[in-house]
Amino acid sequence: MRQWWRISRPTAWLFPGGVPGEPLTTRQLNRAVHVAAQRAGIDKRVGLHTLRHSFATHLLERKTDIRVIQVLLGHKKLDTTALYTRVAIKAIGEVTSPLDLLLTEGKPPA
Repeated sequence: MRQWWRISRPTAWLFPGGVPGEPLTTRQLNRAVHVAAQRAGIDKRVGLHTLRHSFATHLLERKTDIRVIQVLLGHKKLDTTALYTRVAIKAIGEVTSPLDLLLTEGKPPA
């Protein structure tokens, strides 16, 4: 995005639409997502929400705090953001329990 901004230096909108002085419409953005998916060889149905969902899931998989993700997605309730945890089961399984750490901390040095 920085590169795009440095080259285009938009004055009104970061992503200007087809009509001068107007922003990119939802329809134009959706079309761009579909074209990008097609070019990437993605056969699954994708849309703007797919990008949002992938963004949240990847953050969870990188162990980003769910409250941070909540703010980034603009959710008022943590319960809404917690729905994404269902998809990030792998990341949840990799979390080390503090109780497991107690077992290793109490052992004498070898």
